[in-house]
Amino acid sequence: MMSQLIQRLDMGGWRLSTRIVVLSLVLLMLVQAAGFLVVRASIERNARTQIATELALGDRVWRRLLDQNAEKLRQGAALLSGDFGFRAAVTSDDVETIRSALENQGDRIGATVTALLDPQLQLRASNDTPEAQAATEVLAQIATPLSRNELGGTVALVGHTPYQFVMVPLRAPLVIGWVLMGFPIDQQLADDMLALSGLHIALVTQTAGQPAQISLSTLPQAALVALQTAGGKVDELDDDGDTLVTRTLNLHAAAGSVQTVLLRSLSEVLAPFQQVQLVLLVITVLGLLLFGLGSAWTALRVTTPLRSLVHNAERLGKGQYDQPIQHTERRDEIGDLANAFDRMRKNISQKQDEIQKQAYWDRLTRLRNRVGFRNDVKEAIANSQAHDAYMQTPLAVITLNLDRFKHVNDILGYALGDRLLVAVAERLHARMEDGALVARLGGDEFSILLPHADAEAAMAMAARIANAFEAPLSFDDQTVDLSASMGIACWPQHATDTDTLLGRAEVAMYVAKRKTTVLQLYDPALDSSSKQTLSLLSELRHAVEHNELRLFLQPKIALDSGKVIAAEALVRWQHPLRGLVPPDAFIPFAEQTGFVRQLTLWMFDEAARQWAGLQLPDQPLRISVNLSTRDLLDLDFPARLDLLLAKHQVAPEGFCLEITESAIMDDPLRAEGTLKRLSDRGFKLSIDDFGTGYSSLAYLKRLPVDELKIDKSFVMGMERDPDDAKIVRSTIDLAHNMGLSVVAEGVENIEIWHLLREQKCDEAQGYYMSKPLPVDAFKTWRERWAERAEAAT
Repeated sequence: MMSQLIQRLDMGGWRLSTRIVVLSLVLLMLVQAAGFLVVRASIERNARTQIATELALGDRVWRRLLDQNAEKLRQGAALLSGDFGFRAAVTSDDVETIRSALENQGDRIGATVTALLDPQLQLRASNDTPEAQAATEVLAQIATPLSRNELGGTVALVGHTPYQFVMVPLRAPLVIGWVLMGFPIDQQLADDMLALSGLHIALVTQTAGQPAQISLSTLPQAALVALQTAGGKVDELDDDGDTLVTRTLNLHAAAGSVQTVLLRSLSEVLAPFQQVQLVLLVITVLGLLLFGLGSAWTALRVTTPLRSLVHNAERLGKGQYDQPIQHTERRDEIGDLANAFDRMRKNISQKQDEIQKQAYWDRLTRLRNRVGFRNDVKEAIANSQAHDAYMQTPLAVITLNLDRFKHVNDILGYALGDRLLVAVAERLHARMEDGALVARLGGDEFSILLPHADAEAAMAMAARIANAFEAPLSFDDQTVDLSASMGIACWPQHATDTDTLLGRAEVAMYVAKRKTTVLQLYDPALDSSSKQTLSLLSELRHAVEHNELRLFLQPKIALDSGKVIAAEALVRWQHPLRGLVPPDAFIPFAEQTGFVRQLTLWMFDEAARQWAGLQLPDQPLRISVNLSTRDLLDLDFPARLDLLLAKHQVAPEGFCLEITESAIMDDPLRAEGTLKRLSDRGFKLSIDDFGTGYSSLAYLKRLPVDELKIDKSFVMGMERDPDDAKIVRSTIDLAHNMGLSVVAEGVENIEIWHLLREQKCDEAQGYYMSKPLPVDAFKTWRERWAERAEAAT
């Protein structure tokens, strides 16, 4: 019901005034109900706490009653043991006199079992009652414990009746016997317990091999039956709508089990609090009534002017802006709302004009935006078609994107970036011929419509625009050098409709940006390559998941010994349709899309898996794995390598991680942090393609690298180019002076090999020794190389 009410309130099934009243009353009822439930729960919790306290007190009262009865028995037995005539009868072994004295003393103190035991705790005489005869069966179990504790007592089960026994010694002056007395724990004692504590009591007895039964109880019949059904073991007991909370005491009886169950009625404890709950209920009803009347009056005050404002809003929706809004003189929220409607009435017409302008014009540069430019191109195509259906006058679109504009924003701020865009727009507009139209498509992308222009004229215009960007822009003593990448598409040569023409100009622009050619005329081949890259990422994922990638190894030779001490891990793609795909065909794309991180992890995983099989007893092999910029910027990359090392149980010292200078310089601080974490783990670190980047010696000194790898562009020509030889020699000396080892890649002949040995280069890598090989082929090659090196020595 409550959910249906809330649904009607949400859907607006009632008027606002009704909803205000109903919602107010519902909220008040929820608060009152929550308070009532909290009070009720608190009362019940306090009642249960009180019951627990009463039960604990009742436990002590019950034990005190048993102790008092035991003391009464003990005094009676002590009186009998101190009687001179009784001791004389015991000494003379007058059984009749002894039995008569036992019966008389038992009758005086209410003991139904009296007996005399000899010093060996054997029965000599007892009173002549059925209880005494039945008690002889348990004498052996209780006599010995009682003789050890003269001041104590014990409970024993005689038949199904619990008895309390005490025993005192008979001395003359030595112990000549023991007087034993016992009385049943009967209904009178249970009634006394109920009168003293207000707690019901039940004694649950059980002999070996027999079910538990209740020997006595103060409970009503229904509760007694329920307790008997539960076997006497229950925490709470239902009694005809009432709940009895229980506490069980184990009397540690002999010849069976005797447990006392104390019970307290929960309803009796809660009864005093019910009057308080009734008063709370009356207060709640009165509060609901008063709150409902107040809510109705408040709702009427709110909804009457609102209905008037609804009528005014309907008039505004019909375009009637001449009549003023009512209730603007009020000084409350309704007056504020009415004044807001009136201001809306006054501003709406001028806002319509502004919206119309914003839909087609760029606010920053005051050029046409993408939507307006598209309409202009569409109109120009339509005019050309209408002018001459047979000899259509061509037109061209140049799409231009600024280079490094994000870098300018990051360094100089967005405010100066906006000023830069305005200056670019002015520079473009100043160089346009009559009829040309400049637009800003968004961000740092502009477009130019050249009517009556073919591809040649468009290329000439694009060249003039490129020349215009050669002059730097100056703002507040800050000079900015800019360049742009431009794509050109012509109608009807490259496209027959507006959207295709704009799209192909953009395709050509992105190709120019990627190839850094400044200008690019659209060619259909560009589209095919673009479409091919659409599926390349999914094919790369498929290649990783379906084991299409292959690990190749290219050896690294120690120049001083000629031994194979390391190998660089390289990836090849065994495509199911294209065959073996070289890395140049997919690695650059993987770097652009970020998938190179998955390739790096695959490479390391596969190298770690193959590592153990590549080791020889007397010649360990270190595997080098190339890292990309994205790997160095990934803060979790070292942890990912830890997982792979643990997976294959390989130590990090078995690997060398190669990093290019450009990868480090993209973000030196983050790269330095990642490299330090990798170095701390034990990886050997190498700077790959050293000499081709822009890193400084200061960075080289700070980085935790172990090795420099000289780029092959210097090594391959060193035997015929003195300058290359000097660069290689200087690099080797520099590395050795800094404590680094040196690897020369691009060793293509024996002459380079000997030159590197003379210059004390540490390791060599190149096609003179071997090209990259699959793992199995690498193992075979290494065996042949070892035989060749051995024969040479």
